[in-house]
Amino acid sequence: MRIKVKTYSGYKAEERPISFTIGEKELRVEELLDRWYGEDYEYFKLRANDKCIYIIRYNRNEDFWELVLMESEKV
Repeated sequence: MRIKVKTYSGYKAEERPISFTIGEKELRVEELLDRWYGEDYEYFKLRANDKCIYIIRYNRNEDFWELVLMESEKV
């Protein structure tokens, strides 16, 4: 699923996500848990302000973001 992402751009563009929007709901990134690189993608595992864990990825070649996984808080 494609999503809209606001990023922090430091020494390079699209360095890391700071918030993202799924549908009409905007979520703030509270904690970046992990990041890794694939051949065409950059992956980010993060906790948002809704306390859920997300994995999102940035397609470097086509310049878009996708939601890969969402895991809700365990009760």
